[in-house]
Amino acid sequence: MPYIKQEERKELDAAILPLIEVLKKAPPEKLDGWMNYTITKLLKNVYKKKYFSLNRAIGVLTSVLLEFYRRVVAPYEDEKIKENGDVE
Repeated sequence: MPYIKQEERKELDAAILPLIEVLKKAPPEKLDGWMNYTITKLLKNVYKKKYFSLNRAIGVLTSVLLEFYRRVVAPYEDEKIKENGDVE
C-alpha cells in the first residue's frame, strides 16, 4: 500500500520528482521501455537475489498493479462509461 507517512515521503519525493521530469520527456514510443528499465533497475538493486526477497518484489509489483488499477484506471473507465454508455 503506497500510503506511507507524510514525513517519509519527503526524502523519497526529492529523488522521485526529478525522475518523473526525465520520464515525462520520453518520446511516446520509448516511454514504456524507459519505465520498464527504471522499475527493473530499482527492484534489481534494492531486493537481494534470494527467493524470499525476489518473491516479495513480485508481491510489490502485483500490489502496484492492483493499486494503479483501483485508483487510476477504474475511475477513468467509470467516467468513460458515463460519457459513452456501458457495454450491452
